[in-house]
Parts: sequence; C-alpha cells; structure tokens
Amino acid sequence: MSLADRWSLRRAIDGDRLLLAAIGGGATLLLVVFVILPLWGILSYSLITPEGIGFGNYVRYFSDPRFVSIIGNTFEVSVSVTVATILLAYGFAYALERTRVPFKPLLRIAALLPIFSPSLVQALGLQFLLGRNGLINRTFGTELDIYGFWGIFFADLLYAFPHAFLILSTALAVGDQRLYESAQVLGASAWRTFRTVTLPATRYGLASAVFVVFTIVITDFGNPVVIGGNYSVLAVEIYNQVSGQANFSMGAVIGVLLLFPAALAVGAERWVSRHQHASIGAQSVPLTPRVNRRRDALWLAYCLAMAAALVAIVAVVVYASFVRLWPYDMSLSLRHYAFDVQNGITPLWTSIQVAFVTAGIAVVVVTLAAYANQQLSETWKRPLYFLSILPAAVPGMVLGLGYILAFNDPAHPVYAIYGGLAIIALCNVYHYHAQGFLLATTNMKQISRTFEEASSTLGASRLATLLRVILPIIWPSVLAIGAFFFMRAMVTLSAVIFLITPSTQLAAVSVLYLDDRGALNQAAAFAVCIMATVVGFLLLTQAVLRLAGVRNVSLIR
Repeated sequence: MSLADRWSLRRAIDGDRLLLAAIGGGATLLLVVFVILPLWGILSYSLITPEGIGFGNYVRYFSDPRFVSIIGNTFEVSVSVTVATILLAYGFAYALERTRVPFKPLLRIAALLPIFSPSLVQALGLQFLLGRNGLINRTFGTELDIYGFWGIFFADLLYAFPHAFLILSTALAVGDQRLYESAQVLGASAWRTFRTVTLPATRYGLASAVFVVFTIVITDFGNPVVIGGNYSVLAVEIYNQVSGQANFSMGAVIGVLLLFPAALAVGAERWVSRHQHASIGAQSVPLTPRVNRRRDALWLAYCLAMAAALVAIVAVVVYASFVRLWPYDMSLSLRHYAFDVQNGITPLWTSIQVAFVTAGIAVVVVTLAAYANQQLSETWKRPLYFLSILPAAVPGMVLGLGYILAFNDPAHPVYAIYGGLAIIALCNVYHYHAQGFLLATTNMKQISRTFEEASSTLGASRLATLLRVILPIIWPSVLAIGAFFFMRAMVTLSAVIFLITPSTQLAAVSVLYLDDRGALNQAAAFAVCIMATVVGFLLLTQAVLRLAGVRNVSLIR
C-alpha cells in the first residue's frame, strides 16, 4: 500500500470516528438538555423555601393531612386498578392466544380501541353512560354516582387495559406443545396445568405488565381530572398547585413524589426484561390450541362482555358528538362539528402539525441514538443507553413542569423556542424517547455486521454505510416509529398541559377545557376527530407499507 493510500485510509478512519463521536455526543447532549435539566429544575425548585434552601416544602407537605390523604388515594387507586387490569387483560389475552374462540381479529381491535384516544375519553364516556345525566340514570331512573374513586378506577382500567393486553398476548402467544402433552399424560387437571406450566412460562410478561400498568395509572392525569370529583390524586394535585395557585414549589414537591414510584416501577420492569429468557428452544413444538366447545364458549362470552365495555365507551362518545344537546335534546345533528367554540377547529390542526413535527424529529433523534449505541464502545455506550431509557421513568406532567422551570428564562438558549410548537414537539419526543429508542435499537440489532463489514471493505465511509445500507434495510421500522410518535403526540395530555398557550392550544387539551365548562357534546366531537385522525394516519401508513411489500411491521405499540 502506497503512502497516499495509507493517508487516505487514515483520513477515512478519522472521519468515521469523528462522525460517530458527533452522533453519540449530539444525542447525549440533547438528552441532557431536554431530560436532565428539567429534572434538575424540578428537584432544585422543590428545595426552594422562603427561608432559603432546605426541605421545608416537604415538611409542610407531609404535615398537611389533606396532602397525606392524596398520597393514600393515589396508591389506593393505582394498586387496585393494576390488580384488576392484569386479571382482566390476562384472561382476554389467554382466550385469544390459547383457545379457539371465533372473531379473534375483531376482539383484538376492540381491546386496542383506548390506545387511539386521549386517556380522558374513557372518563368522558363514563360520564355519558353513568354520570348524573348519563344514559343509564336517565333511562332507568337510577342515581348512580360515578364521580370519585370508582370513576377513576373504571376509567383507568379501560385506559390501561390495551397496554397490559399487548404485553400479555405476546407472552401467551408462544408455548411448547410437549409440556402440555406431558401434563395431560400425567393426569394433571386443566387448573394444575395452568398453574404449573402456563403461569410460570408467562411470569416475566406478567411482571412487565404489572409495572407498566402501575406506571400508567399512577401518572395518569386525564381521567382523574375529569371524573375524580373530590377524590384527588397526585397528578391532579400538581395541576391544581401550578395552574390554579401558581405554587411552583409545591408543584415541584409533588412532582418529585410522583417521580419516585414511577421510576421504581420502570426500573423493576427493565430488570424483569433483562432476566427474561427464551421459552421456546430449537427442539420445541409450537403450541396449537385444540377445540373445546364448552371452554371456548365460556371464554367467548367473557371476551364479548369485555369487548362490549371497551366499545361502549367509545361508541357513546361518538354518539354524543352527534346529539344536539345532551341529555335534553337527543335528536341527531352535525352542529358540534362546526366547532363553534373558542379557537374553533384550530386546536385540531395545531395538534396534527405538532404530531408531524414530533414524528419527524423523533425518527431522526432515536434512530441516530440507537445507531450510536450499537457502534460505540462499552464505556461510552452505557451512559447513552441510560440517558435514552431514563424518560420512561419520568411522568409526562413532571417533564412538562420541568420544562417550565428549566427553560422559562430569557437567559436560557432554549427560551428562543419556549411558548411555540417546537417546545411542545420536543417535550413529546423526549417523553416517549425510551420507547422509540428501544424499538430502534431492536431494529439495529437485527442487521448483521456482515453488511457493514462488506461496505467498509468496499471503501464506503460510515455515513455512506448508514445512508445506503442500514437505513434502506430498516426504513419500514423507522416509519413505524414515526407512526408511534405521531399517535402519541395526538393523544397526549399530561406532558403538554403546562406548555400550551392560547396560540398553541391542542385538541386533547380542548377536550379537557370543554368538558370542564360543561360543553360535553363539543368535547365529544373533538375527541372523535382525534381518534379519526390517529386511525386514519395509521391506516395510511399501513397502506404505504403494504404497497412496498412490507407485512411484518406492527404500528401499534
């Protein structure tokens, strides 16, 4: 090799290292700015008291019986909803994966309906069904009171159900036929086979579902604020302290308190995921459910009942959006889709714009972060990985409050975009960064190193390999990640509630405001438009993938 060739090779290697350092360093810097700094803002602000720096705010909080009762309420509803959701979702997933019940595709769609809407749509639907002027009370003359603990319980159960179902159906989708045949030969009953074979095989999925549901419920804001009544929880108390009383110090204290259980739950879920091992080996025989008419009929009845509850909530919201004046004039009309309210239909277009910006930024940020995580040495990979999954432990409302405390300062460089759509989009990106990063990392791991080695041997730079080899292979998954961020940006509420302004109001927030002032029909119309937008975008994305011949990419996470 000539001296000139050696010099060219050295320059190429140095360029590749510089590019990788730039990608990894840039991803790390963005995570520090948009995750670490807001968390530091929350923590430091919680220690600021009129007397100086100290724990006076925490002492004042725990000395107030009302605040202590709010903590008790939060854990009461979180634990009870988690237990109920896991039991119901496990049964539903078991029926679809381990029995021969009919209508499985339709039942699966019904189970996933709550994902396509803001969380408060469940509470809105319960109001229309079981509220003081709800369908049940008006029709049968009953006096059911859904506001309070039971309202939050049922609303959060319905909202968390699809998340648990997705995890548990994945765990139950695989099984070794030989184990079940052995249990049958040994005379084990159906219950004993379930207890000694099925349950142990799905324990990791079960544990993951428990922690995920607990995190969703304890950090949920939409349902409690709509249907909680006087039964307050931590997420609602943050909103009341910050928006109602401008008490940022106490809001920061509550944010720190809410951060700890969420972080512990997410950490436990990650620990469980790391210790999970394959339940199917090379010699395993895939499990094929056998027909059992009595068993299948019972499970079908259960699934239909559960699906009816999930569909009824969405259906009554759609129905209410066409009712002229609920519950006094039940004639049908399109008047509410004229959006004759403050700001009109603008919040919906703003939400769509924010969702596209969020998806565009996210696919670049998480894909490059995942790429750097794959290419960096172990020393540099660990801090990047930790920062990338850290947002999973941060409740959306806490992150949004952190953005106020960290960036609402003219001296801060980020202040230039504060109050605009960009800061809302970035909050969405880093709120859901962990999920997108893990999806992108999984995609990167599926690419054999052989492709990169071949590209490098042919003299291609790292950038050329990324653009011409890696991205063309993983583009369907990158598109799916963009669809995930679009969907989450359309339906999220807690992460952006503190960041909106009159000129940047979003559709999900409009649903909350309209419900708060009693304009339930208009709130329902906005909710329907959000759901239609999300479903329409997912169908369009799925059509693009099908036209490209891609059929094995899931858009619902």
